[in-house]
Amino acid sequence: MEIFDELNLNLTEHDDGNLTHVETLVCPAGFNRSAILYLMSTLYIFIFIIGLVANSVVVWVNVRAERNRYETHLYILNLAIADLCVVATLPIWVSSLVQHGHWPFGEIMCKFTHLVYSVNLFGSIFFLTCMSVDRYLSVALFGDSNSWQKKMMRRAICVMVWVLALLASLPDTHFLHAVKSTHSDSILCRPVYPADSPREWMVGIQLSFIVLGFAIPFPVIAVFYVLLAGAISSSTDQERRISRKIIFTYIVVFLVCWLPYHCVLLVDALSLLGFLPFSCQLENFLFVALHATQCFSLIHCCINPVIYNFINKNYRYDLMKAFIFKYSTKTGLAKLIDASRVSETEYSAVENHALCRDGSLDNLMGHKFAAAPV
Repeated sequence: MEIFDELNLNLTEHDDGNLTHVETLVCPAGFNRSAILYLMSTLYIFIFIIGLVANSVVVWVNVRAERNRYETHLYILNLAIADLCVVATLPIWVSSLVQHGHWPFGEIMCKFTHLVYSVNLFGSIFFLTCMSVDRYLSVALFGDSNSWQKKMMRRAICVMVWVLALLASLPDTHFLHAVKSTHSDSILCRPVYPADSPREWMVGIQLSFIVLGFAIPFPVIAVFYVLLAGAISSSTDQERRISRKIIFTYIVVFLVCWLPYHCVLLVDALSLLGFLPFSCQLENFLFVALHATQCFSLIHCCINPVIYNFINKNYRYDLMKAFIFKYSTKTGLAKLIDASRVSETEYSAVENHALCRDGSLDNLMGHKFAAAPV
């Protein structure tokens, strides 16, 4: 309703339709809004705890262990850092959410917190996209080479991803302000768009997020992982089935986490454009749906460490070395773990980058790597 108040200054001059009297309309909620906000806050705290622990472990293990042999280590590490930064901002948002949107932290924190959240959210999605492309190209074109040029190229791509994520986050952050609510004494951290075209700016930013956050990344991820599934080679049909199931998991997890939120965001944009007539039913639906789907989308910060790391047998060996056998080099236990390191039986064709040359599982992919988390 805060946004509609702002938009109506422009709309009432030109429209005689059902948006003309929105400023006088207070929609009765058919549900307990406080209960919804407290439920969302509980879920956010759960995501924060799980995501913080899982991604911190992934970052620590990847930084500590030798990763020269792992080709996509840079993407993995940056992905974990991005997911970690996303969940780190959640307590701040929760503290505002339980106060029904009241923002007690000032305008600088309003902009800074949103910028950190948005940059790392875009970064997480972009790194997942880069990994899908890199894995297919490594299998189909580059083979098992791990040259200095490829390493430098991956570093350059990581820098470009962070720059692109920053640029994608700047427009929305620029318009954020800590302003007094027109319906209460609360201070809100919300966008304030130019008075001459607030609706156009809002819809433009929403559509840009849909395009950059889903419409482009998901087809790229799906296409290149499908191509990878067709390019992998394994010694048995069972290994091929396992590898393709893992690839299918990557695609489904991204789709399930992000499609609902972007669909609701599209409905919101269509309502602002007038393609969907404003109604209290729609306003109530968007209130619940935007909160629920945005919260659900952040579950990827908890799932990514599992599907990109903990499934990986070599990563589990590194984890044991890091926590259990850190001071056991004199006893020979650490060397024993190194000697028992094997190629990823469960993870084989997905996490390595060279086609099987002699049919053996150890040669299924030329380089192993530990993965990390969106």
